[in-house]
Amino acid sequence: MREIAFREALREAMSEEMRRDPNVFLMGEEVAEYNGAYKVSQGMLDEFGAKRVIDTPIAELGFAGIGVGAAANGLRPIIEFMTFNFSLVAIDQVINSAAKMMSMSGGQYSVPIVFRGPTGNAGMLSSQHSQNFENWFANTPGLKVVVPSNPYDAKGLLKSSIRDNDPVIFMESELMYGNKGEVPEEEYLIPLGKAHIKKEGKDLTIVSFGKMLCDNPQTGGVVMPAVAELEKQGISVEVIDLRTVRPIDYETVINSVKKTNRLVIVEESWPLASISSEIAYNVQRFAFDYLDAPIRRVNSMDLPLPYAPTLIEAILPSTKRIIEASNSVLYR
Repeated sequence: MREIAFREALREAMSEEMRRDPNVFLMGEEVAEYNGAYKVSQGMLDEFGAKRVIDTPIAELGFAGIGVGAAANGLRPIIEFMTFNFSLVAIDQVINSAAKMMSMSGGQYSVPIVFRGPTGNAGMLSSQHSQNFENWFANTPGLKVVVPSNPYDAKGLLKSSIRDNDPVIFMESELMYGNKGEVPEEEYLIPLGKAHIKKEGKDLTIVSFGKMLCDNPQTGGVVMPAVAELEKQGISVEVIDLRTVRPIDYETVINSVKKTNRLVIVEESWPLASISSEIAYNVQRFAFDYLDAPIRRVNSMDLPLPYAPTLIEAILPSTKRIIEASNSVLYR
């Protein structure tokens, strides 16, 4: 094992897949000459050349459409959005073309494409650049949605996403690009749709994904500090990292709830029609008799995220709110 940054894990995943398969290429704004807006693709232009690491105009709808067409004709594009806030400009190609091509062609065309880039709050960027759209994309049949929380998962999940024959939305946190973690030198893959039990416990299950579960509190990690405080109270917490939010590994979540009898779900996005509400519905549907307390959710408040850091802190999920929610299901 060696310790590398989140951005380096992503770069290794893309580079390894491009060396393995000449049909894989990277396209997006500033991915080539500038080495990527967040330096994820640093050095890739030098290795693979301008035909496989392609700079684009500021035209998300256009280059997303080029990617969809290329995928339908046998290539495996990686389309980088500088932020998923900008993916809204390309939403027609993602939702109406990539996601539906297999179904509308009667199975004649698969679209092996990855749309990747940063998501969520990155600090004082105001409401248009601080949004989480995981639940939007997860609500679309035909897409798979991946949200890694650490460098190890980022590399293994991205390699699996590039090899997948369906369109994959791969969402990273801008704050996490510098986070370091252990990643093996040998090749590995992580299957899509399989959650990871990050920590075993017996009193309470906490389910989350992405930045909320990263190990660095300075870059948005709020779950693990809350777990540490709960452990000091003598509470044994089981932590589940979903890794993918379409498909969701309900089996792992439900089996954990059957063991702990209590559930708190932490999600950076807004509460209405969210991933957390879907999990809560399925847990009460399939494990209602095992619940000893109502399910609690910790989401962002139902507001556009403001610019002021004090207001951002008040609106986003926090360690304090997770502890309060956990105590409410334990000592109600």
